[in-house]
Amino acid sequence: MRTHSPENERIKRAYFTYLKEARRLSEPTIDAAAAAISRFEAYTKYRDFKSFHIQKAVGFKRKLAEQINRRTGQPLSKQTLYATLRALRAFFHWLAGQSGYRSRLAYADADYFNLSDKETRIAKASSEKVVPTVEQILHVLSRMPTATEIDRRNQALIAFTLLTGARDGAIVSLKLKHLDIAEGKLVQDAREVKTKFSKSFTTWFFPVPGEVQKIVADWVAFLETHKLFGPTDPLFPKTRVERDDHHAFRAVGLSRAHWSNATPVRTIFKEAFEHAGLPYANPHSFRNTLAQLGQRVCRMPEDFKAWSQNLGHEKVMTTFSSYGQVPDERQRDLMRGLARKPEGTAENERLVSELLRVLETAKYGD
Repeated sequence: MRTHSPENERIKRAYFTYLKEARRLSEPTIDAAAAAISRFEAYTKYRDFKSFHIQKAVGFKRKLAEQINRRTGQPLSKQTLYATLRALRAFFHWLAGQSGYRSRLAYADADYFNLSDKETRIAKASSEKVVPTVEQILHVLSRMPTATEIDRRNQALIAFTLLTGARDGAIVSLKLKHLDIAEGKLVQDAREVKTKFSKSFTTWFFPVPGEVQKIVADWVAFLETHKLFGPTDPLFPKTRVERDDHHAFRAVGLSRAHWSNATPVRTIFKEAFEHAGLPYANPHSFRNTLAQLGQRVCRMPEDFKAWSQNLGHEKVMTTFSSYGQVPDERQRDLMRGLARKPEGTAENERLVSELLRVLETAKYGD
């Protein structure tokens, strides 16, 4: 059975290079595009892309809609269908302009990788995200063990994520020198830290309650004083594993190496929330937590701008469209509160004026 096409592999490599170097897309985004293209190739039994016909796109859509998610046993979600077809549409649109394919493909052929308007609305509809509250995270921290150096690292890892909102991919690449406890800041230098879009920026500690900052400060002091770590050592070192007398592997402490990826970080989060009796909240959800905290504490447009930049966003609306959806309960309280305020009061006018200024700034740039 045919499992690949050499010609397809060559043009795919060119496309992935285009996505990385010209479009500057992240590796996860490129991986998702590669997965979508592979799905289509498997459907066509790895026929050359030059043999493409619009009926293949139509047939693929039908086949994709019939597929079952192996994990849930349910049909693929509309979001998955939309993302897959969108990636294929982009690929074939690019392909139509390449030498050797221009005479075989038309740009309009790519449009057949689509959903109906109704299906697209369903796929793009936003559902309320399950976001941990600051109080829940503090509860998780209070329930975490601290007996061993691995325990202390794990607790500091969760506290640090709340304190800085750093992405897990960046966290695993951070060194001690990137964190300044005295100044209360984290320097995410893209030359050494795996930031999104390879963008460098400085994060000042978010004003979160409790002993979050103390947990992180104590962890840094432990690394420097007891482990004798230096500026170039990892802020969150990986676990050191050795064989015991029975030739089984077991954790014996911390190494001086970075984690190679963020999977161990997510595992730590999962186990910590389960231990605290709470639903699992992944590291990225803490950014939603901080965005919602910002909605409560920011008062002026400049406050929102600073809060947004602290998350690494250039535009305010990125923070609030992607992370800052108002939870249903908070939406209820706000609407009821507005209903109790007389129309035209100075307070209402001030709030409306500030909101318009924020929106105008977001619309026309920084």
